[in-house]
Amino acid sequence: MKKTVPALCASGLAMLALAGCNNGSSGDSPNEPVASNPNILFVIMDDVGIDQMKIFGYGGEMWPILPNINAVAQAGVRFRNTWSMPECSPGRAAMFVGQYPLRTGINQAIGPQDLATSQLSPYSVTAPKLLKRAGYESAMFGKFHLGGPENNEAENSTPSVLGWDYFYGWIGGLPGSNDKTVGGYDKAGTRMCGFIPGERLAGGAKSGACYQADGSCTVMTRTSLDQDVAGVQCIASGGLLVPNETCGEMPSYLDFNIQNAYYVSPLVIIENGATEIVALSDPRARGYRTSIETDAAINWINSRPDDKPWMATVSYSAAHTPWQQPPKKLVPLAPSGVSPLDELSCTSDGERGALDQRIIQDRMTEALDTEFGRLLVETGMAKYNKDGSLDYNPQATNTVIVIVGDNGSLAAAVKLPFDPSRAKGTAYQTGVWDPLIIAGPQVVQPDREVDHMVNMVDLFQFFGELAGLDAHKEVPHTIDSVGILPYLTDPGQGSLRTINFTMGGLNQQANGGRNGPCVMSTACTVIPTSKSVCEDNQGIYWGAGYDDASVIPTNPPGAGYATCADVNEARYKADPQQSQLTLVPESSVAIRNEHYKLVVNTSVDYDPTTDGPKEFSSEELYTVNQAAPVPLLDTADRNLLPTTDPELEAIRKDLRDKLNAMLASNPPCPGDGNLDGVVNAADLNNWRQIAQDWGLSSVYDFPTPQYADGKTDSKDEAVILANLNKACARTYTLR
Repeated sequence: MKKTVPALCASGLAMLALAGCNNGSSGDSPNEPVASNPNILFVIMDDVGIDQMKIFGYGGEMWPILPNINAVAQAGVRFRNTWSMPECSPGRAAMFVGQYPLRTGINQAIGPQDLATSQLSPYSVTAPKLLKRAGYESAMFGKFHLGGPENNEAENSTPSVLGWDYFYGWIGGLPGSNDKTVGGYDKAGTRMCGFIPGERLAGGAKSGACYQADGSCTVMTRTSLDQDVAGVQCIASGGLLVPNETCGEMPSYLDFNIQNAYYVSPLVIIENGATEIVALSDPRARGYRTSIETDAAINWINSRPDDKPWMATVSYSAAHTPWQQPPKKLVPLAPSGVSPLDELSCTSDGERGALDQRIIQDRMTEALDTEFGRLLVETGMAKYNKDGSLDYNPQATNTVIVIVGDNGSLAAAVKLPFDPSRAKGTAYQTGVWDPLIIAGPQVVQPDREVDHMVNMVDLFQFFGELAGLDAHKEVPHTIDSVGILPYLTDPGQGSLRTINFTMGGLNQQANGGRNGPCVMSTACTVIPTSKSVCEDNQGIYWGAGYDDASVIPTNPPGAGYATCADVNEARYKADPQQSQLTLVPESSVAIRNEHYKLVVNTSVDYDPTTDGPKEFSSEELYTVNQAAPVPLLDTADRNLLPTTDPELEAIRKDLRDKLNAMLASNPPCPGDGNLDGVVNAADLNNWRQIAQDWGLSSVYDFPTPQYADGKTDSKDEAVILANLNKACARTYTLR
């Protein structure tokens, strides 16, 4: 299925957007490329916080083993004090537009119910749009998760509208759940890892008939424990295994249209203005995701002309849940004494469940490292030594390599001494402290560390610096970036930031909706975007469809609960009464200076004293640092508040004042949908086109009076008319 992207340029969606359709006001017409402009390889790891990276001095454990990333880190600069946002979509948006969530509206991972106002705007100046002004071509491979396909006029073509010339990956971003039926073979759905296990486990098989979607078949078997079991061999090849059988007529029950975590995924390819939605039965959509992402990047990079600079974003899905075993060939350094990959549990149940999952997650990160090394070698950026180690010389190519994590680690994967109770989804250190590695010919005195504060929004300006562009002058609206190129060229460079900032919260859904509550152990959260995501993270979904009469029934059955406050109310009123759950904050923001960090958490919970919902807020102050191997973290026992110390109170007040100023630095500008800072005829024209051609969620769906309704209609026109000719000042951002 193909959709031609240029047709979108006729609609209001891209009418004045700084997107793929050239426009006199967009300013993104390419200049002649500058010969010295470096290529940019941008690698994003998913849910890999700094606690996973022993090269930064932390982890407390041997694994994961990452020799290829380490080789690049030792040839470049390691930034040891970098914050992102608490979740993936706001963290990634920060990198690509240089703005905090308070400006993008992307406060948490984008889900299928989130409106266009909580997705990257088609009028945003993204990194590929910025670089296009210096003659760059841009491509992305792997996870997108910045907008669409739901509630977005561009749907699966969103990467093109946001400026990428080429895309090969997954728009929604998250891998599907493990296919416990393995393509329909196991109708009871008992294959928790999404493949037929080996003969050493109950119900496993040493061999079987591996069928492909075209009806072809190969008998696969495992002859040694060094090999993958036949079930993994088969799904890695794109097939479905019928265990203990030889090839014959393909069974009619085999279904090649079921997603299977990292092995069957909804691939989208955008090239030359056309969007292709690849069927799940297509061989291109089948195979191990990390390898598919790497192969696509290699092919595109190797096809680039020598006289045109490029930026390739390899946005790996790993090591996000669902945790699923990679092919063994990608983890050659797996330590001895650890259970073979195919024998590890994919659930947290049982004596070894949680430990097995942590091992699988480590192996997935190691597989990412293996494929990253192959990416460098097969594009000529590095070579292998005789012992298999990576020989990377940043002076040998005109390419800058940037490696980051998008947010902190998931609680179940956190490495000590970091705090798993304050991990991904919170503004605490374990949730937002991420690895950042930069290597390239610009680096003076490689293999060094920078302890100064850096934020992922700074990457946007850094990409501009590499292309000779001043992002603050090029972008017509406020960006929060600080240039970090001086850290590469001057080993003595002092701190370029006085504060660091991070925030997470709720995205905007129609009429004030939100994600359903997900109960994980003794906590309740609305971070998971759906029931399946909740369950993939070992949670119990209490939203629509919940009906566990053995715990607390709903009336009517299956109605579920809308919020975590509702869950706690039901538990409080249950007979017998049940303990109240801790709420993962609905809003979590933090600001820090060189030594102190202020965290403010807010949630709405059930209050038994008033028998209703009540907003609860906490303010916490900590000393933090980057000491290795045991840093000062913002753990519950180290909160300095409340305090009677006047010096600490002065520090708290200073940080709180700066936090308030930051949160107030993006005043509303009702009617200005195209981010140009003025409500005028262009907004009316844009609204008219969108209302006529689409009519659903867009950046011209304004809250009236409180919530957006997911429609672009006459109510939104009234907002524009009421504010016509009003200008919105470009706001100041504290850095």
